[in-house]
Amino acid sequence: MAPRHPPAVAVVTAPRRVLVVDDDPVVRFGLSMMLRGANDLDVVAEAGDGAEALLMVAEHAPDVVLMDIRMPGMDGLEATERLLAQPSPPRILVLTTFDADESVLRALGAGAAGFLLKDTPPDELVDAVRAAAAGRQALSPDVTRRLVELAGSAREHPRAAAARARLELLAPRELEVAIAVGAGRSNAEIAAAHHLGLATVKTHVSAILMKLDLANRVQIALLVHDAGLGDDGSA
Repeated sequence: MAPRHPPAVAVVTAPRRVLVVDDDPVVRFGLSMMLRGANDLDVVAEAGDGAEALLMVAEHAPDVVLMDIRMPGMDGLEATERLLAQPSPPRILVLTTFDADESVLRALGAGAAGFLLKDTPPDELVDAVRAAAAGRQALSPDVTRRLVELAGSAREHPRAAAARARLELLAPRELEVAIAVGAGRSNAEIAAAHHLGLATVKTHVSAILMKLDLANRVQIALLVHDAGLGDDGSA
């Protein structure tokens, strides 16, 4: 008689906790309603400005914060920078009505996980929050390219030498991958161009983030841009 095995126990994962921050109560309500439609997300609190957001994070410990940039009092940029300076901060997605402006660049440079336009469709909003909660970046390669362009000319940037010195910490293949990230290429595009497996590219990106103490792909791209390195590795 075959041995009897106990029935498999389903593993129940707790919903990801989300804080919605916007000074417009109508926008907050709409965002919260969209997120509450997903059974794996839980809107634990709302806040009307940056100062209240700091209090709500301390009280509710969300996994992800949807952070409006332009708010009276403490704006979303200052709140983002303060939160990301804390130990074990939440993942932050910045919200804006403007597509890839300098405020978004500053927030992503501070370590935000991505940004969303306020008119983002509900399914894309939910997917972005899930990606951020899972430690991925909610930012497309095309958006990365536009953000890097906003940084201006790297050859005139006073931090070019410092950026190049940091990049010297990378192994040759890692530098190639970093430069490709700086050009806004996706992991799949990098893999195809350099004849690498997708898993290998992901490993190189993780190593770059760790070695250079960076939070996301945008920070890699900005560092490469500061160094003045083109997609072919030339200065």
